[in-house]
Amino acid sequence: FHPDPELTEILGQLWELDTNKCYAGQDFDIDLQGYVTSGRELQRDRAKYTLFAWVDEENVFERKTYKTFKALLDNYELECGEQEVVTNEERKENRDFIDAIMETDVMQEAHRYLVEKNKAPKDEIEFKRLLYKTWFSLVRRTKGDRDFDSSSFEHVFVGEGREDHFIGLHNWIQFYLQEKAGNIDYHGYFRRETVKDDEHFRLIALQFNWRGEKGKPMSSCFLGTSPEFEIAAYTVCFLSGKHGRNMDVQLGEYEVEISCLPLGRDCIGTAYIAAARM
Repeated sequence: FHPDPELTEILGQLWELDTNKCYAGQDFDIDLQGYVTSGRELQRDRAKYTLFAWVDEENVFERKTYKTFKALLDNYELECGEQEVVTNEERKENRDFIDAIMETDVMQEAHRYLVEKNKAPKDEIEFKRLLYKTWFSLVRRTKGDRDFDSSSFEHVFVGEGREDHFIGLHNWIQFYLQEKAGNIDYHGYFRRETVKDDEHFRLIALQFNWRGEKGKPMSSCFLGTSPEFEIAAYTVCFLSGKHGRNMDVQLGEYEVEISCLPLGRDCIGTAYIAAARM
């Protein structure tokens, strides 16, 4: 483990500034159940029940950034290759979310850092436009297809279907909501990549099946982190040019591997926690 000192410093600051995070046992609880061992293919289901035992929705989804984040999750077509159509209402929801997260200390610090590094405009309105372009611009993800069928936000936070595979979806809120809707069948967790020793669960690697049709042999996400923290962390990695596979970062007590890969020049292709240890 060889942490990147620059990324560790800024992401560590964002981690500490995330006072809007949720806590296991207080805002939600999970039931890990059995563990899986292969990230290459779906294994026998080792979990009889859902991963999330409960989430205090009345508390969590009344928070401004969570509420505006949740409003975005139903704006996308599942299948790669299907043209995305963005309505005026959905554009407003995107802007409302950016406005909400920019009111937080986490995003203000991310903006300050990127301006200091000459990686983002100082003017907040211009920075919001850059955030919109980075996360919500439509791109072609399907090779040989001319349709604009994806965006950075959709892939990282919502998830997509590609033939019999499920790709993306690295967010605990979306995972919970899709479990609640009966779309996700949680199969179990990976022991090495899941931190269980901490008082509050913060990171997990897991396996799941989508509606019995599409499998995700291995996925990973933070647990309880706010939407603004995840947007801030991945935006900093991307815009500062620190994107690549498995970048080592120290986040508090955690040794974390972050992947943030570009899709073309202006958009994030995927971003997620590859592994974590204490």
